[in-house]
Amino acid sequence: MTDHIKIRPAAGTWTVRAAGAILAESANALELSEDDYPDVIYFPRGDSAMAFIDASDRTSFCPHKGDARYFSIEAKSGTIADAAWSYEDPKPQVAEIKDHLAFFASDKVTIEQI
Repeated sequence: MTDHIKIRPAAGTWTVRAAGAILAESANALELSEDDYPDVIYFPRGDSAMAFIDASDRTSFCPHKGDARYFSIEAKSGTIADAAWSYEDPKPQVAEIKDHLAFFASDKVTIEQI
């Protein structure tokens, strides 16, 4: 694994809420730590309401993790653009995050341990 990235099971159960709904809830989330960045919780897609999460056109590249694809949340109150990301084919050093989503915390999206 890349020395500056650590991936471990996230302790407890984690949720993602947006527009008054729970979009993800998991006791199997992963916590990724990277250098001085805040830790990121990655939710298994199987524990996420994918019916409300659509792929967007946005992509980015991380030299340590690979190509990221972004997702928007479709809520009754409107679209929350590029609210999540996923590494569809991550580099081997971070293979555990494949088939997981991470969400941007904002005034419209909350990520919390319950």
